[in-house]
Amino acid sequence: MIPPEPPPAALRLRVDEMALAANWRALDRLSGRASAGAAVKADAYGVGARRAVPVLAAAGCRDFFVAHWSEVAALLDLVPPGSISVLHGPLSAADVAYCRATGVKPVLNSLAQIARWQAGGGGLCDLMIDSGIDRLGLAISELADVAAAGLAIDICMSHLASADEDVAQNGRQLVCFQAIRDAIPARRYSLANSAGIALGADYHFDLTRPGLALYGGVPRSELAGVIAQVAFPQAAVLQVRLLQPGDAVGYNATFVAERAMRVGVIALGYADGYLRCWSGKGRFRWGDAELAVLGRVSMDMTVIDLSDAPDCGEGDWIEALYDLPAASATSGLSQYELLTLLGMRFAR
Repeated sequence: MIPPEPPPAALRLRVDEMALAANWRALDRLSGRASAGAAVKADAYGVGARRAVPVLAAAGCRDFFVAHWSEVAALLDLVPPGSISVLHGPLSAADVAYCRATGVKPVLNSLAQIARWQAGGGGLCDLMIDSGIDRLGLAISELADVAAAGLAIDICMSHLASADEDVAQNGRQLVCFQAIRDAIPARRYSLANSAGIALGADYHFDLTRPGLALYGGVPRSELAGVIAQVAFPQAAVLQVRLLQPGDAVGYNATFVAERAMRVGVIALGYADGYLRCWSGKGRFRWGDAELAVLGRVSMDMTVIDLSDAPDCGEGDWIEALYDLPAASATSGLSQYELLTLLGMRFAR
């Protein structure tokens, strides 16, 4: 017996596709002579890659970046061959074979990965060189070996460590990458992430690789007013309760009612990425009313104050106040975490 389709989820993520497309166009425009690609790793930063990629492609994006090989399959039917780059590179002969079979590009990060790629037949690839973040990428001391390898490099890239700050490290990495460009022949060169785009034309080269800002994040003040919110978490009200003075809410009774109150239990908790740091701080919206979180956030539930929403009842949907810069300041979480923590129980 084939089971019926499950009922709709009690959590959903409203995605503003027009804002997503507008954000990419703004970042592409700010990239000057360079083109903007798109980091769509981690399920498009939690927004949903199968939803985001067609929107970005329709807006004009031609280069997409994922981290894991497991992220490739969901995107193959959405973009042309050669459009997807896998940042972690090939760790095995199986990775190389998969890459060649699917037409995606590996981002080679080490001499071992270069050798593995060439042993499997080689072909068009991308290359990551470390210019100062000390994460993935070939060392500057290995540039002569890279140049001698005779790779067919599409994008030679590096990654900025502190582009969201005005620090000397940005300039040092820029000088380093300019030397990399002179030493390594490639079709295109790429250094800037979302924040790097705002650092100016010197950082743009041929291709920029925005991620966070596509999805509503504002990593630098220059992007404020340019980038629009994309992701809007929504939760259903499971139950309405009437509290009396002295009634305590949730684990450890961190909230105690001082008056009679109407409250709602919503289907959202820390298992969904709405972490306990929102306890007593979070806000939701019902129409024009803002509804405060009461007590501790639980694994699957959160209690909210319905005093200003007398018509909100069981089965109704409320929306979290989740503008990323403001939500980051309130919760203490980074804007990246706010997006990527959103769990799989959200219908996207």
